Amino acid sequence: MRVNKNYSCLPAEEKGIHIINIQAIEDIGYDQHESTLLNSLSKNPDADCKYGLYFRDGKRKVDYILVYHYKKSSAGRTLTRRVHHNDSSARSTRQDQPLPGKGVQLEMGESEPHVDYHEDDKRFRREEYEGNLVEAGLELERDEDTKIHGVGFVKIHAPWNVLCREAEFLKLKMPTKKMYQINQTHGLLKKINSVIQKITEPIQPKVAEHKPQTMKRLSYPFSREKQHLFDLSDRDSFFDSKTRSTIVYEILKRTTCTKAKYSMGITSLLANGVYSAAYPLHDGDYEGENIEPNDRKLLCEEWASYGVFYKYQPIDLVRKYFGEKIGLYFAWLGVYTQMLIPASIVGIIVFLYGCATVDENIPSMEMCDQRNNITMCPLCDRTCSYWKMSSACATARASHLFDNPATVFFSVFMALWAATFMEHWKRKQMRLNYRWDLTGFEEEEDHPRAEYEAKVLEKSLRKEHKHKETDKEKLTWKDRFPAYLTNFVGIIFMVGLTFAIVFGVIIYRISTAAALAISSTPSGRSSVRVTVTATAVIINLVVIIILDEVYGCIARWLTQIEVPKTDKNFEERLIFKAFLRIKYKKYETHIKFITLTLCLRFVGRPGDYVYIFHSFRMEECAPGGCLMELCIQLSIIMLGKQLIQNNLFEIGIPKMKKFIRYMKLKRRRSLDHEEHMKKKQRYEVDYNLEPFAGLTPEYMEMIIQFGFVTLFVASFPLAPLFALLNNIIEIRLDAKKFVTELRRPVAVRAKDIGIWYNILRGIGKLAVIINAFVISFTSDFIPRLVYLYMYSENGTMHGFVNHTLSSFNVSDFQAGTAPNDPMDLGYEVQICRYKDYREPPWSENKYDISKDFWAVLAARLAFVIVFQNLVMFMSDFVDWIIPDIPKDISQQIHKEKVLMVEVFMREEQGKLQMLETWKDKDKKKGENCNNHSPRLSRSHSGSLSSCHSYPLDV
Repeated sequence: MRVNKNYSCLPAEEKGIHIINIQAIEDIGYDQHESTLLNSLSKNPDADCKYGLYFRDGKRKVDYILVYHYKKSSAGRTLTRRVHHNDSSARSTRQDQPLPGKGVQLEMGESEPHVDYHEDDKRFRREEYEGNLVEAGLELERDEDTKIHGVGFVKIHAPWNVLCREAEFLKLKMPTKKMYQINQTHGLLKKINSVIQKITEPIQPKVAEHKPQTMKRLSYPFSREKQHLFDLSDRDSFFDSKTRSTIVYEILKRTTCTKAKYSMGITSLLANGVYSAAYPLHDGDYEGENIEPNDRKLLCEEWASYGVFYKYQPIDLVRKYFGEKIGLYFAWLGVYTQMLIPASIVGIIVFLYGCATVDENIPSMEMCDQRNNITMCPLCDRTCSYWKMSSACATARASHLFDNPATVFFSVFMALWAATFMEHWKRKQMRLNYRWDLTGFEEEEDHPRAEYEAKVLEKSLRKEHKHKETDKEKLTWKDRFPAYLTNFVGIIFMVGLTFAIVFGVIIYRISTAAALAISSTPSGRSSVRVTVTATAVIINLVVIIILDEVYGCIARWLTQIEVPKTDKNFEERLIFKAFLRIKYKKYETHIKFITLTLCLRFVGRPGDYVYIFHSFRMEECAPGGCLMELCIQLSIIMLGKQLIQNNLFEIGIPKMKKFIRYMKLKRRRSLDHEEHMKKKQRYEVDYNLEPFAGLTPEYMEMIIQFGFVTLFVASFPLAPLFALLNNIIEIRLDAKKFVTELRRPVAVRAKDIGIWYNILRGIGKLAVIINAFVISFTSDFIPRLVYLYMYSENGTMHGFVNHTLSSFNVSDFQAGTAPNDPMDLGYEVQICRYKDYREPPWSENKYDISKDFWAVLAARLAFVIVFQNLVMFMSDFVDWIIPDIPKDISQQIHKEKVLMVEVFMREEQGKLQMLETWKDKDKKKGENCNNHSPRLSRSHSGSLSSCHSYPLDV
């Protein structure tokens, strides 16, 4: 049934009251003539409605808010009036039909001047859409008399019958009256659990939902026919605020208006500016005096506070307030942070082992021994002179802290750690699914996005204009081909830009090293490599932070022009572009490219160096190895990105936006002091908060960190420790942002973390390969093993440094490349050394690659193959040996099914017993009538006939 006239006003002279006639639909039990309800004008209208949490009658709770902008008349503010409750209508049993509360605009042509066509069109669409919402059973109330001038609010309330109907449609599992006992541990395991609970009691949040429960209510998809199964003693709390807002949002998505010859849902209306925002309300304030207890305040005290960083998260309360999807994100983040604790401990042990054995490391001792008097070849042409190997003593000793035999063990440990973390999360996820009644939940197909509907509309209008018969239109690959082509070109451009930046950093390193090498001070020359690496990485970090924002915007734009059909498709495509094609290439390319440049002998040799643009000589590894430089890069990038981009931006930008809003409000208060002295309504306060933009940025930040922790842990064992410290802050930072800085998001049901789990598995597999190559080609671990078992004369590492250095005759320098000051060291140099495996100048094949190089290369490749297959096998073994579903959870799920069958069997048996009882009663009454005497039967024939007719009446 359509609404004939949604908003019809009485003449203005009738006591200044506007009555809006809304025609209801019959299938939900409303009569057409009972469609008016007036809001009363009270002295303190905000007292009963708790400042916007309820309708103005103080009884119906606000479940959702629609916000729109409107233009006021030139004479000033739009005429607004308060409407009264109709006493006669209030006595009616069906008087819950909603009407705008205050701020109802008059019809065009009565007393309001004409506005432009677009505003008229938006207003007409709003009127029809809101009328359709009323037809769907929702109750609305309008408020334009707010402190935010030019902004109107539509409050939405879902009555009980609508909640029941939609809960049945959505198959929401609700708790029944049946309660059962959860299986408890016995014996030694029970004692251990009790001891653990007592020890961890100080770090448990003081939240009722977090306490261990021994009893659980049996849940079942809600059904109006089986309402007697559910505990409906308190209807107000049966559907919590999260569930109510979810139900209303589902109605908003499927309800459309058909103005301008096409339908528009809430997403399209928001995209076209008919409404400027749509959001559910927070439960109340979280700070201040005389605040009523609510879930938001409890979350702020026990979760979104830095003072409780040591406590567990109240995940059940987070899920209750924000929904399953956000609850799963914070549960995953908590599990990931907990798993970083053992990884951090092992990483610290590996680092301390390097510190304890640095004085016993024979190669670094030989490099620091000035008695060896090893003269090294110049690091650059002409301006650089010869230098002593002992000057790189500090770099060699520092390199041992991260490049030692424990590094290989730590790489294997982290690969197994990643596999264990994934298995642990799957088990935790199953526990949450059972606790949150998500077992058996299947995600339904999402509604089309507004942009997709708009594109389909344009396509249908074009075909209609050409007078073609059209069925239901949809976008094909031909319609998306220009977008796909743009995506391909854009991604190629971004990858090319990334390589160009990496190449520019390499040029900077080479030129800066040559400039610093000219320094006359010995200390300056000795610290050239560290200075160049640190400054280059800082520049790289700044570029990464800038490009991260630019690439993020480009990735979103490229995804938007593809016009995905649903929000899920949009999110998956955005993740694919932002992570796999942009972020991974951005971080991976510059590190791998520099590592390969330094370590795979692309630099050439003295007398035959590799030049870029015939001017810049390629950089080479220090005698201490390349791993130290890679460690410096990773530490600066990881720490800088977490401190600057993640924490500073996440804290600073919201604070700055909040300060700007505060200054704007302060300026308005000076103009209208009395208006702003009033306490704001809840929906006004929430409107000033930032809208929720999805969980993709939050997941992306943690996935990148997970990549740093696992992919390059062989070169930076302290990465898990820094990630742990960052996540302790990150959890509370994100919690504070969700509770205090953002509008309340719509609760979305989900049983897992979606595509992010596959990305994590991919990173875990890739980490094994990357770590194998880092250890093999960046570290000196393999060359040391080859020397120890093949070339060492006494079975020790003595002579290893001399073995890895080749000799060069200074007379073989190319013209113009020899040092300008060959006597810089105080003596004439005939032979200088460089790090490589080549034949000496007195050999027949001088400067050719020696057989030692091929032996080391074969050992490197063999190590990669063995390491990769061994660790992969161990990871798969861990994956196989740990079951995905905990045994106790599978038993509880089976127990629930058995109990549910018993409940329905008892219900059926009760029905059969009732039917049999009725039949027995009818049969006994019939027998009593037949057992009367014949005389009595003849004298009372009327009674006899009535006895025989009784079963028919029944």
